[in-house]
Amino acid sequence: MKKFTYLDIAALVIWLLPVGYLAFIYESLPATVPLHYGINGDVDRYGAKSELIMAAGIMLFAGALVYLLMKFLPAIDPKRQVKIGESTFQKLGMGVVLFLSALNIGILYTTAHHGITVDKIILPIAGLLFAFLGNVMHSIKPNYFAGVRTPWTLEDEDTWRVTHRLAGKLWFTGGIVITIATLLLPSGAATIVFMCSLTVLALVPVVYSYIYFKNHQLKS
Repeated sequence: MKKFTYLDIAALVIWLLPVGYLAFIYESLPATVPLHYGINGDVDRYGAKSELIMAAGIMLFAGALVYLLMKFLPAIDPKRQVKIGESTFQKLGMGVVLFLSALNIGILYTTAHHGITVDKIILPIAGLLFAFLGNVMHSIKPNYFAGVRTPWTLEDEDTWRVTHRLAGKLWFTGGIVITIATLLLPSGAATIVFMCSLTVLALVPVVYSYIYFKNHQLKS
């Protein structure tokens, strides 16, 4: 049975911050508030402020689910490799909780304060998440749940190692670029930079894992 640790307490406090913030601002919100935003950050749907409770609740549920999954992975991992890098998965869980809580609060903040576009909140926060993931990527051991899980990384441990070493550097650098660019550029340009960067971050490690695996096979 897993013990309740100080990290769990910290995660619980961070997880509950959006609840406290929503309770604090709820009475001051207008009856009708923005509920959905387009890819450029513009509002494309309004609704009753009570719907904010459900939206915030969905993000809270997602954060709790990911954190608990990362915490209890060693018990369900069929390869039994998660136990080796258990602390890394706990960091991943904490990072996701922090990201979703910041995102939740950021969206609520833009709802309460007119003149601030949501893309200036969501995209920089997403960039920081990528930088965080890149910082821990090299520590992720082979598993079926997290990391660059391609047929080639799962087949060969050396391919997994070099792919995640590359992905870690790429995601950290890309995350910093996304954060700075989306803060400084106009909304349209920021969205283009974000989408292009996302494509590069997703595709390069996959292609690299295939090329390395094939070359590694030829040499062995």
